[in-house]
Amino acid sequence: MGASLAVVTGGSSGIGRQLVRSFVTSGYAVAFTYVGPDAPAEQLVGELAANGGRICAIAADAGIAAEVDAFYERIDAWHGDAPDVLINNAAIQTWAPLLELDAARWDAVLRTNLRGCFLNTQQAARRMVQAGKGGCIINIGSGCNKLAFPRLVDYTASKGGVEQFTKVAAVELGPHGIRVNCLAPGAIDTERTRQESNDYSGTWSRLTPLRRVGQPQDVAAVALFLASDAASFVSGQTIGVDGGLFSQAIWPQE
Repeated sequence: MGASLAVVTGGSSGIGRQLVRSFVTSGYAVAFTYVGPDAPAEQLVGELAANGGRICAIAADAGIAAEVDAFYERIDAWHGDAPDVLINNAAIQTWAPLLELDAARWDAVLRTNLRGCFLNTQQAARRMVQAGKGGCIINIGSGCNKLAFPRLVDYTASKGGVEQFTKVAAVELGPHGIRVNCLAPGAIDTERTRQESNDYSGTWSRLTPLRRVGQPQDVAAVALFLASDAASFVSGQTIGVDGGLFSQAIWPQE
């Protein structure tokens, strides 16, 4: 047994990529899932391994049970010990009004975002319980955990489910020394979000009380805190990483 093991789903891009990078550079061994092209995952592994990091990338869909099972079996062989940290980050979204959203897209989003959170939590927590050393599970939510995001009905439903899943998992796993929390990012500057508008940063900076958008490292820093001993009595919570964006009410005057 060597370094503590962190598992990240959806680790080859965006916030997930920064989560992988931050945990590796903080001394964790990291295994992460990805879907899509191999090149981004291979580049990340090469970069971090060249600097002495212990890292493993495995192509696996977080929402398909057989692929999740195989992923954890490969982690067992690679690391030889239970995960210390799981970060359920893998997520997709589709844009469509409620009355136009088709069932196939609804199913795809719920499968990845919510079912994926369940499947990976179950697999990681079983190993944590068997190892008897506790653990930390972090679910990546969203501002739509609590607020309605128009044209994102499937995404909003899935992230609301993630928050409630976080609470019940914290209650059930707490007696085993496993802490479960949710991070709810606000407007974060990533490759995907930049495609949402011509001036993503400018648009959301004006709406955010801190007058800037977040960066992936803002989310990773809070994840590292939650995984640390400093957060040893924090469980069942949702922590907004949004610069105050989703704390404010709609108000007619400045």
